Order: sequence, then structure tokens, then C-alpha cells
Amino acid sequence: MAKETQTNGTAVAAKLQPLGDRVVVKPSEREEVTRGGIVLPDTAKEKPQRGTVIAAGKGRKDDDGDRIEMDVKVGDEVLFAKYAGTEFKLEDEDLLILSEKDILAIVSA
Repeated sequence: MAKETQTNGTAVAAKLQPLGDRVVVKPSEREEVTRGGIVLPDTAKEKPQRGTVIAAGKGRKDDDGDRIEMDVKVGDEVLFAKYAGTEFKLEDEDLLILSEKDILAIVSA
């Protein structure tokens, strides 16, 4: 069982343990207002491509059965492919589960 995390006030990691090289990401909030000050309705908002890892699997296994460690860890802020992964809802939180290969970069603070 994964350790509980308080990232963005969620305890979801206590309930989910992704398998292999999968991670659970809490997507960042969508922009409500453009730079020009125009308020966007939900239908016009872009799908987020940035989020925080709240749970991570142990990594995939290679052909010899050795585990390959993950490059990301819980708490990392990441950029991911626009239509990657599977969206789901758990305890009224919108989450995304995706494979490590769909993660494009780790965002440095």
C-alpha cells in the first residue's frame, strides 16, 4: 500500500497503488481567464497538460525480470501528453492515471 500524501490536500495515494510503470496525477486547474481578461466557459478550456504525481508504481520489469526504477516520484510536478492516460474520479477528485512513458518532463521549482 502506498504511503498517504497530502499533496493538494488529497489522501488518494492511500487508496491507490498503481501497477508497474504507471502513475496517478492530479491535473492542475484549468485557466479560467485568458491573459486578455476573457472568462472561458468549461467547454472552451484547454485540457491540462500539467499536474502533480500523487502515487507511483514500483517500475516496470525488463526481460530478465529485473525492476527498472521510475524516473518520477510522488510530489513531482510533471508535464504530460495532451490526450495521454485515463481520466477517472475518486472521492470527487478528477485524477489521471498514465504510463511513465507519457510523462514528457519534470517541472523544476
